[in-house]
Order: sequence, then C-alpha cells, then structure tokens
Amino acid sequence: MLADIVIGLTGPTGAGKSTAASIFVKLGCAAVDADIIARDTVNNNDCLKKLKTAFGADIAGIGGLDRKKLAKIAFSSAENTEKLNAITHPAIMEESRRQINAAKNSNARAVIFDAPLLFESGADILCDTTVAVIAPIASRLKRIMARDNISEELAKARMDAQHGSSYYKERAQYCFDGSTDWSILEEKVGELLRLILKEKA
Repeated sequence: MLADIVIGLTGPTGAGKSTAASIFVKLGCAAVDADIIARDTVNNNDCLKKLKTAFGADIAGIGGLDRKKLAKIAFSSAENTEKLNAITHPAIMEESRRQINAAKNSNARAVIFDAPLLFESGADILCDTTVAVIAPIASRLKRIMARDNISEELAKARMDAQHGSSYYKERAQYCFDGSTDWSILEEKVGELLRLILKEKA
C-alpha cells in the first residue's frame, strides 16, 4: 500500500509539534523534516556556490557553510533576505518534493511533512492537508524555558518573533492542542490521523 496522503505539520515554537511528529511516526507514518532539508541544501555544491557569489566567499570555510556569518549578512536588510530566499527556496522545495515522493513509495499510512514555516514558505502546496499544533502561551513559555534552558525574557522574545495561534487557525485544515495530557496524547494523535485518512480517502 502506498502512502497517498501528505500531511503538512506546523506550529509555533514550544507548542509540541516535534512530539506530535514523533507520535505520527510511531503510528506508522513516514516523516520528512523540512529543517533537515534546509540545513543540508545550503551545503550542497550548487547552492553553496550561489550563496558565496551573492554574500562573499568568507561565508564558507573548510567545514562548509558558516551559518552565523551568512545569517548576519543575509538578515541585515530586506534586500539581502530576499536574495537568500531566491537562492535557497527553489532548492529546498525541489528536495522536499523529492523526499516526499520517495516517502510516498513506502508502505506508510501517510507522509508527515514537518515544516515550521509551512505556510510562510508556500510549502503547503506540497501537501494534501495541513495540521497546526498550537498550545496556550503559558504552556509554550514553560516548555521553551525548560527545553532551551533560557530565561523567561528570552523565551518570550522567541515567541514574539513568531506568529500567534490565530495565524495557524486561519490557515490549517486541522488544529491540534499540543498541551494535551501525556497520558492521552498518543490516543488523540491517533484519532486525528484516522479522521484525516477517512476524510481524504
């Protein structure tokens, strides 16, 4: 049986997206991780060459791309950010499409495309449906502080730099409460998966 359905999974930091993704995999889904694809893509020869031409040869050393150096230049102006996106976005989309197609040929129940910037990047066009994992602000704050070992002030700054729950509610076909109690979390993700598979069949 081929995995016909691609589920785009997204949500703000600290909401529990990674936990939900791991449960989907446990329940028999294949996962494609957009963050890993993005990290690998910028280091491939063709992309790296274009980045060095655009931002200077010193953004890369013997070990490959210096992400901090690139970020400092690329995010210094809107023009440079656009330049970065114009180079990396097509390559990331192409590799995402390739990995999703490969995952479709497995005997998984569905393909989970785990992408924090699913809507912002336009990568939701690669999906049959979308799920946003959201959670109350207090819950997210607590998780980010514990996960990254940072102060409340820093955690709040990270949250403020991202969209709030309403952004995801307006765009995603399904919303999942990432603050669901651990004891029933797997059961609830399973219910959502069955609902999606039934509706998209």
